[in-house]
Amino acid sequence: MLSTVVLSVVALTAPGSVSAAAYSLTQNFSGSTFFDKWNYYGHYDNLTNGDAIFVNKSAAADLTYINSAGNAIIKVDNTSVVPYNEKRNTVRLQSQDSYGIGSLWVMDAVHVPYGCSVWPAWWSQAPDWPAGGEIDTFEGSFDPCSRDAAKRNADSRMLFSAATGVNLQTTNQYALHTESGCEATGTSANELGNLTYADCSSTANDNSGCTVLEPNTASYGEAFAAAGGGVYATELASTGISIWFFSRANIPSDLLASNTSAVPDPSGWGTPSAYYPTSGCSMDKFFAGQHLVLDITLCGDWAGSAAVFNATCSGVCYTDYVLKADSYNTAYFEIPSIRVYSSNSSSSSSSTSKSAASVARSFGTSSSVVLAVGATILTGAMALL
Repeated sequence: MLSTVVLSVVALTAPGSVSAAAYSLTQNFSGSTFFDKWNYYGHYDNLTNGDAIFVNKSAAADLTYINSAGNAIIKVDNTSVVPYNEKRNTVRLQSQDSYGIGSLWVMDAVHVPYGCSVWPAWWSQAPDWPAGGEIDTFEGSFDPCSRDAAKRNADSRMLFSAATGVNLQTTNQYALHTESGCEATGTSANELGNLTYADCSSTANDNSGCTVLEPNTASYGEAFAAAGGGVYATELASTGISIWFFSRANIPSDLLASNTSAVPDPSGWGTPSAYYPTSGCSMDKFFAGQHLVLDITLCGDWAGSAAVFNATCSGVCYTDYVLKADSYNTAYFEIPSIRVYSSNSSSSSSSTSKSAASVARSFGTSSSVVLAVGATILTGAMALL
């Protein structure tokens, strides 16, 4: 569930993208004000059954902060000894604002979380999931062929996979989750990734979503950090959703966090890693304003399942890792910036309080949206302190 990422709009590469000139910077999460417009979940992980407590802002001084390089750190506690049967502190953030069709998210990260038991994500969702949709930009992959290892239900955001994306696995996967009727129709002509499942409906294939596997193994884990990180750029346009990944050495100049005056121009970025055209999934019908989410949980329904955990790690997820502080020295995001751009036709809005039932439904099911990290609204169950 839980990268530096840059989010931009597809112009010429993906059919129907908005021209770069139509975009302006709406939100810049960076520097000393990075954490100002996020809500902290403030509860144990009752969403994916992780062995984690998502702390309040008042308890997060050592887990969310700006380092000496000026980058935002979002991390798992790696100093405390956790008594048996208790959970380890970590963080789940959700943007107070939501961003509609015609928006571009850019995340620039130099490090993303990895390690045995670690389950990170960078994603977004509308508040009434599955209505309004979800976009998973960074989380890992799901193997639709691994039916014995995969199970998901509507009460808990459960996803088990013998594929990649958590613990010490190495590859990122993109996904959409929607109401019935949305299909992924990207091809090798307009996306670099490998389409692994086409039906985006939350009722299909145990809610795996419509998934595209990122071909670049530096998109995740230790290899991501070794390459100096990179940028994830996600565009939510009327013509479709496009997501790019660039390793540090290949980031286009208009996506560099240091190039503060640049206007992102996707026409120069080449083919996106994942492309979901509106011809197969109507953006107006299936997607609404998205809240951005960053989180790191531990073990849980996916990373802690035997089939997934044993694929890259040994021992027992909880007793051999969660209880030991030094298991989490690499379990952190380091993000210079997350920038959000909007066209004149897009809209952003502040979150409003949700009922407990709505919050539980929204967080308790699969949800991810258009995001970009230089590395949605659920204030009811989240604490902003």
